[in-house]
Amino acid sequence: MVDVTAKTPTRREATAVGAVTCAPATMAALSQGRVPKGDVLALARIAGIQAAKRTPDLLPLAHVIGVHGCDVEVTLAEDRVLLRATVRTADRTGVEMEALTAVTVAALNVVDMLKGIDRTVAIRDCMIVAKSGGRSGDWTRPGT
Repeated sequence: MVDVTAKTPTRREATAVGAVTCAPATMAALSQGRVPKGDVLALARIAGIQAAKRTPDLLPLAHVIGVHGCDVEVTLAEDRVLLRATVRTADRTGVEMEALTAVTVAALNVVDMLKGIDRTVAIRDCMIVAKSGGRSGDWTRPGT
């Protein structure tokens, strides 16, 4: 584990995105609220927020930091569920892994809730798209 005790706490933020592709009938069921297991979008959002706070439990070398803000957006597109997580802290290390964990666990939740009606669901394109703060400053993924 990297020693960050000498670093000064600063405001930091990271955003990650991802998607879960689905069959047309599944997208119709989602948009009409007809998924047997319940409200997929709401549960994915809560799962993502919870996951951001539990990142050090999942990644052995991740630092325990204060997650001071976490927004998880779950929206429907034509053939996929879009996921976006932004995590904020005022700490000694960044929150990129927390944002990525939020998106991927939210995506896993979507798959879990849909797998009974759609075996083709697939998690796609999970990635960090922006970060700010810390020694390396601001960064945005080109093309996003």
